[in-house]
Amino acid sequence: METGHALDVLAARGFIADLTDEAAIRDLLTAPTTFYVGFDPTAPSLHIGHLMGMMAMAWLQRSGHRALAVAGGGTGRIGDPSFRDDERELLDDDQIDRNLVSIRNQLSRFLDLDDPGRGILLDNYSWLGEFGYVEFLREVGKYFSVNQMIARESVKRRLSQREQGISYTEFSYALLQAYDFAHLHEAEGCMLQAGGSDQWGNIVAGIDLTRRMHGAQVHGLVWPLVERSDGRKFSKSTGSAVWLDAGLTSPYAFYQWFLNVPDDDAGRFLRWFTFLPLDRIADLEAESTEDPAGRAAQRALAEEITRTVHGDEGLEAALAATSVLFGSTRFRGLDDQTLADAFESAPSADLPRSDLEAGIGILSLMTAIGAAASNGEARRLVEQGGVSLNNERIDDPGYVAGVGDLAGATTLVVRVGKKRYYLARFA
Repeated sequence: METGHALDVLAARGFIADLTDEAAIRDLLTAPTTFYVGFDPTAPSLHIGHLMGMMAMAWLQRSGHRALAVAGGGTGRIGDPSFRDDERELLDDDQIDRNLVSIRNQLSRFLDLDDPGRGILLDNYSWLGEFGYVEFLREVGKYFSVNQMIARESVKRRLSQREQGISYTEFSYALLQAYDFAHLHEAEGCMLQAGGSDQWGNIVAGIDLTRRMHGAQVHGLVWPLVERSDGRKFSKSTGSAVWLDAGLTSPYAFYQWFLNVPDDDAGRFLRWFTFLPLDRIADLEAESTEDPAGRAAQRALAEEITRTVHGDEGLEAALAATSVLFGSTRFRGLDDQTLADAFESAPSADLPRSDLEAGIGILSLMTAIGAAASNGEARRLVEQGGVSLNNERIDDPGYVAGVGDLAGATTLVVRVGKKRYYLARFA
């Protein structure tokens, strides 16, 4: 594990995009310091875009600093407009509460949240929800200039959209998040807020409010947003999220995503998303340069981050599924979510479980899932050797599939030719 000043550890691994006062933060982090990072609870799971924050928090905590993971149960009921082109959908309280449980479980893979002296998970609804509207305007609103608020780039961008604009609800978000910092400074002794670079404006607003309300000088630090080398950002709002919840993105698909990152991304991602020592990462980069086909950096990246997020059991399942799905043996014993992820673009059909229990002929199965237009076409495909069931060729047009043929709990995989896959689900 890296040793030395926490700021140097973060810088060496590429976590620092900007900070308010490097000398002051360096001095601050020479002794145990309480810091906080906020997490948006408006999705049922965190995604890989959140890994930057989770890893940065883990490194700071490992360096002896106290972590406050703040789930935005209050701000999440409003929605952050930062660099969005549309209004966020407001969620009901029950959904947000369910999401908060998921967030805690995922953060606990990276952070010690059981010892309050090392780290805790807080929900900002516990303090924001206590405010009445008039009280909030009197106590907090008086410190904000509307001129400054509408000058922020994220707000100007929305105001320039004549049809969409920005609601008063989202416009008020900056006040709520700024108050988080002021409250956490007073209640928890928090001296540093960290977040993604898209949060810079919100963090600076919180620093200013804390100074005005409490006369305290607190600080901010931001890391780069997670983007691939082609500039694409990973977030739920762009529709490209890779989730940390195994029920939304299986360990297999999670592993495969990192295994297939471009060479230009592998080194950065190893520094960001793993706890491997920097000298080991340098060796992996050198090995990948000498033997690109071996993908040593990508394999190490995929294994390390899958183990951290999904545990040893999740990594073993991902490796086993990879071996089966990319091998020549029959598909069996796989998880349905893994199969759905592996064949996400394949047409699928839901069929009665009773049909499989009674036995379903391969020709009937093919027509039911759209792999053939008729029994006659299905027969010709089988007789020509072009049909496989769960990666085993079917030569007999009279073959009857049963429960024992399932590749997963409910799924059969039919292949026609070399690349046309179909899924049949028997729930």
